[in-house]
Amino acid sequence: MSYTALAVAGVVTAVAADLGVFRARLVARKAFWTAYAIIFCCQLAADGVLTGFGVVRYDPGTILGPRLVFAPVEDLLFGFALVLWTLDWWVWWGRRGLGR
Repeated sequence: MSYTALAVAGVVTAVAADLGVFRARLVARKAFWTAYAIIFCCQLAADGVLTGFGVVRYDPGTILGPRLVFAPVEDLLFGFALVLWTLDWWVWWGRRGLGR
């Protein structure tokens, strides 16, 4: 399975879990997208440094090819899925009073 397929599967699974399993509906909230915009900028900076200086390299056969600030678009999809999963768990645990 390619990195592209895994990244897309991660996004689809994370959004489905947000809407159907956790029922947090974060993707429907303006606050989520505002926070994600900040995270996205930081991710671009980090990915740009790591891929721009060759610290991380990708096999061209496993990615689509388009890049944004040196980072393959798959990295941005994967990062989105990770952020959404993390925030969904945060909301889920918060609703159950964990950590109080």
